[in-house]
Amino acid sequence: MNLAPQLMFKAMKSHLRRLIASGYDFDLIDAHYFYPDGVAAAALGRALGKPVVVTCRGDDVLTFPSYRVPRRLILDAARQVAAIVTVSGDLKTQLCSLGVPESRVTVLRNGVDLELFKPSGSGRATIRKELGIDGPTLLSVGHLIERKGHHLVIAALQNLPNFKLIVIGARGNESGVMDNELQQQVERLGLSNRVRFVNNVSHDVLRSYYAAADALVLATKREGMPNVMLESLACGTPVVATPVGGIPEVLTVPEAGVLMKERTAQAVATAVTHLFNHYPRREETRRFAETLGWDETTRGQTQLFERILSDAQLKHTAIKATP
Repeated sequence: MNLAPQLMFKAMKSHLRRLIASGYDFDLIDAHYFYPDGVAAAALGRALGKPVVVTCRGDDVLTFPSYRVPRRLILDAARQVAAIVTVSGDLKTQLCSLGVPESRVTVLRNGVDLELFKPSGSGRATIRKELGIDGPTLLSVGHLIERKGHHLVIAALQNLPNFKLIVIGARGNESGVMDNELQQQVERLGLSNRVRFVNNVSHDVLRSYYAAADALVLATKREGMPNVMLESLACGTPVVATPVGGIPEVLTVPEAGVLMKERTAQAVATAVTHLFNHYPRREETRRFAETLGWDETTRGQTQLFERILSDAQLKHTAIKATP
């Protein structure tokens, strides 16, 4: 982990120099995830004389700084790059708590593709029938790891007797994966007839599950700005989620969904019950999601790039004019 930024830098430096020598030049480097990508990008910027922008997205700020070497490299890079972007106000707060000045950080949240993620064109009843979904159905999407909280949603079904659950996530033998544990939990609780596991699916298929479900439940431990929340809302499906990271910055109105009081199975059940007692019209949920597209973020990113390049040009001109 400590060597990753240097290895990435060495691999890219010669490639980029050949690219420039071939006649294809570029104005700046835009890196996503502060570690290792952003640290490598900062070194590339120094080597090639290019300004660098780094976007923080979650664990790069929430997890890696807890390790001594990554923390030092992140802070060194933060002092060198032209600008830093975070996808939520919470991530900006976390980054600044490490010692990065607030003035150097711009918040540009994630957007959602409103053309890809939208209510089903064939009608919700049709898509539910095609997917074999009937009755009130919850959806939990994410890697099958403890942090995503699938086990809490499964446990909450004990207090939600009329609900079914579909869990969509990557399965396998990687470290931390709870594939077997989740299956065993379902069997132990006698929920086999109410919980369905679906392996990783394409965005087109995932869109259908979002549109067919009655609510997305995101019982996550930590997040930057979760894409699954934005995608669900864009499909007209409200969200029940833990109040962590950038989630409270989006779930601000009833038509978007409900924030849990804490990260427990009981809190999941309570929040789901509250949502269904005050269930919003799905058209209103979609209408709210239409404010979360990429247009505003794209404008902000473009304006940031233009400012950085303008500052770089002024600095270059001043250096040339110096006797």
